[in-house]
Amino acid sequence: MPAASTPKWNRLEPDERRTQILAAAVRLFGDKPYAEVSMADVAAAAGVARGLIHHYIGSKRDLYLECVRFLVTVPPIEDVHLPTGSVEERARGSVHWLVGVIEAHGTAWVSVASGSGVDQQVAQILDEADDLAAERVLDATAFETHRGDRRIATSAVRAFGGMVKAAGREWLVRGTLTRDQVETLLTDVLVTVLSTARSLDNAPER
Repeated sequence: MPAASTPKWNRLEPDERRTQILAAAVRLFGDKPYAEVSMADVAAAAGVARGLIHHYIGSKRDLYLECVRFLVTVPPIEDVHLPTGSVEERARGSVHWLVGVIEAHGTAWVSVASGSGVDQQVAQILDEADDLAAERVLDATAFETHRGDRRIATSAVRAFGGMVKAAGREWLVRGTLTRDQVETLLTDVLVTVLSTARSLDNAPER
């Protein structure tokens, strides 16, 4: 009787292996509550030995935090082609890009980005991601102020981010909006937010 063969794992570069593990974990944490996901589940979904997860990422908690960071961090604008031109054209391109990021992550993004019931570590990751997303939206729309200070605009776009999350939920979870409707809605709101932020920045300080 032949001896049972041992599993053979595909040899990948460390970054590729880490990405493979994260992708599997994101799917699982998106489908199940944290308590119902085990490291064995992640290993099986990723097709790796359980020890590799500890080697590349760490504990289950470390893995979850990495998944949260991966889901809510908007990629650099240098990685995509965005339109130039008017504020409206730039806003439309920026929203199209943001909605594409959301669609790629699906309901897992909605679940994590909502921030409901999160602890301090997760809240910090969400805050950092909101700040980064606001800066990247301002960069994508080429927003500048005569004072060279974008604090008001950053705060305004962070507030806009709350609507992005709500619209994502209406689209992906509740099914009350289509993707096209979400893009139209968010584009119009972003144009207004940028215009108002510029007016606030230009107003004399009191």
